[in-house]
Amino acid sequence: MAPRKNFRNQAKKEVKPAAVVNKNGVKVEASVAASSGGFSGTKIFTWFMVLALLGVWSSVAVVWFDLVDYDNVIAERAKEFRFNFSEVLQGKLSAYDADGDGDFDVEDAKVLLGLKESPVSVSLREAKEESAVKEPDDSRDDATHPYEDENDAIDTKGELVEKAQPQQTLEESKQYNNQPGSPETKETVQLRYNAEAESVPEPEADVEPEVESVPEPEADVEPEVESVLELEAEFVPELKENAEDHPKDQLKEKAKKKKPKLLNKFEKTIKTEIDAAEKLRKKGKVEEAVRAFETLVLQYPQSPRCRYGKALAEDGLAEKMLSNDMLQKAIGTYKEASELPNATPDLIKATLKKRAERQQFLGRMRGALATLEKLVQIFPEDMALKNDLGVAHLLIGDNNSAKRVYEEVLATAPSDGFAKVHYGFILKSENKIAESIPFLRDGLESGDPGTDDGRFYFHLGDALQRMGDDSAYKWYERGHQRGHFASVWQRSLYNVDGLKAQPWWTPKDTGYMDLVKTLERNWRIIRDEAQSVMDKTTGLFVPEEENLREKGEWGQFTLWQQGKKAGESCRSVPKTCGLLERYPEATGCKRGQIKFSVMQPGTHVWPHTGPTNCRLRMHLGLVIPKTGCKIRCTNDTRAWEEGKVLIFDDSFEHEVWQDADSYRLIFIVDVWHPELTQYQRQTLSPI
Repeated sequence: MAPRKNFRNQAKKEVKPAAVVNKNGVKVEASVAASSGGFSGTKIFTWFMVLALLGVWSSVAVVWFDLVDYDNVIAERAKEFRFNFSEVLQGKLSAYDADGDGDFDVEDAKVLLGLKESPVSVSLREAKEESAVKEPDDSRDDATHPYEDENDAIDTKGELVEKAQPQQTLEESKQYNNQPGSPETKETVQLRYNAEAESVPEPEADVEPEVESVPEPEADVEPEVESVLELEAEFVPELKENAEDHPKDQLKEKAKKKKPKLLNKFEKTIKTEIDAAEKLRKKGKVEEAVRAFETLVLQYPQSPRCRYGKALAEDGLAEKMLSNDMLQKAIGTYKEASELPNATPDLIKATLKKRAERQQFLGRMRGALATLEKLVQIFPEDMALKNDLGVAHLLIGDNNSAKRVYEEVLATAPSDGFAKVHYGFILKSENKIAESIPFLRDGLESGDPGTDDGRFYFHLGDALQRMGDDSAYKWYERGHQRGHFASVWQRSLYNVDGLKAQPWWTPKDTGYMDLVKTLERNWRIIRDEAQSVMDKTTGLFVPEEENLREKGEWGQFTLWQQGKKAGESCRSVPKTCGLLERYPEATGCKRGQIKFSVMQPGTHVWPHTGPTNCRLRMHLGLVIPKTGCKIRCTNDTRAWEEGKVLIFDDSFEHEVWQDADSYRLIFIVDVWHPELTQYQRQTLSPI
């Protein structure tokens, strides 16, 4: 910054100053006449005029020469903002950054001296002018405005379950900074509602923890075909695409929607200012929108709508910046807006719903649960809010509480499709197969928002299969047509699009010939180590816990899980683990396992599918009875051989029978699908 010229200091000097350099680089002698006998009358008059015109001359200097008395400007603003002046001099000038460029300079001083309009004021004024041109009738009652004017309509159907965003995988959408959740451990789709449990420590209710800074995800991860909580849902969800099935119902749905009342009596008098700031947000100018709403909040600190607009703008900025910290700030502002006096019921509802959604997005499931419980207390007659509360219980694994919530909903609204599918889902998780079917079926047939979810098609079909009802495939076909399944046979829900899909594979197809040869050459070593730890007294083999067996005994002993080595287990079978160490396609497969599997006579495994198309499953035969053991994948049934590897894609339906007179022992090695890139293998979430 150029040397500052202080007019007051210059006026006090009585000696001839040194030559100075002007903007053109030319030295100029500045002379001030001195007198040994004091000032003459003319001189006194001259100095009087100089002093009188000092204020005007200062302003002219600001405009023409970029000369500013920074000390006085800053000092006055420091008093206004109650800042410590020493802090100001140390460079803490953010409060004076009037033009938003990140520093304090001449342009900021011009704004503070009233010689220039701030960019925020300009943006608001322009938005107001545009609003005045495009929306001349601002005096209309709020109820006459369509939803798109406010973009704040209330979700009246509790739609929380939707397809994943097309440009975002589940693991990327968990948080902006991609904090991974605890991975899935089941071979099939979880009976828990939340297929990806959160690893983020849960805060106490309404306590907002600090968000850790973690590496942001790289772009271009292929989206997965998943049904997940749509935490970015608009307040008025889009009607489902099955309009051909329920055209009249959908017309009624549209007719029922009313514009929410977000403005209180006072806020209607400042509606033009709010609309101007809101227009910036809708146009994607989120930084300007945040500044505009911050200005409004300073002007009208008791306005819930201004505070809500600030939260929405901060939310949009968090999305643009991919910042958890900014999103945490928005969550806090949502809470502030909901707690201000004179907030309308619709604004309280919209604000707390959005807050709960964003808490869930950050993995703050218990905080979201507390927010939804508060909502239900305020609006006990709103069944959509109770439905959301049930989902919040499911997301933390509290199925019993969720069950009670949905029983309350169905007692009041027995035709509520959302409550039905979730209640059926819970019954299925309790192994109440027959009881779950009518709730799942009726809920899906309702076509209500939130029911068109792959999990519900999956579990309805599975329940029907277990009851011997072939109509299961009708529902699988419908799920496929709705885009939830790759095909009737391939029903995994955690998928990467475009991967080669076939039920059975040869070693050559996979490209993992070296791994296959190593397994087959050393199968006796692997078998002997497995048999050495099979004694029940070791406790190493544990029963299958995925509710996949119709009958029988099935034990497993895991060496790698989700790409992580089970060190204690490997110490029991060191040679086997040593053979696998140099094959990262297996040991690094975060969506699979490496384990021994022993199945006793009389065991039948229900038809089922694995959770993802991102892996292939190798079975190495170790101890295979001569007859009675077989595996079906789609409509092709095969048998194991000792010392030979079978390879299949377990995202396709498969079924197992063990009708021999002795145990069957195999070694299971999951490997990455060969068409996945190295980047995908590194970034896909564990299962």
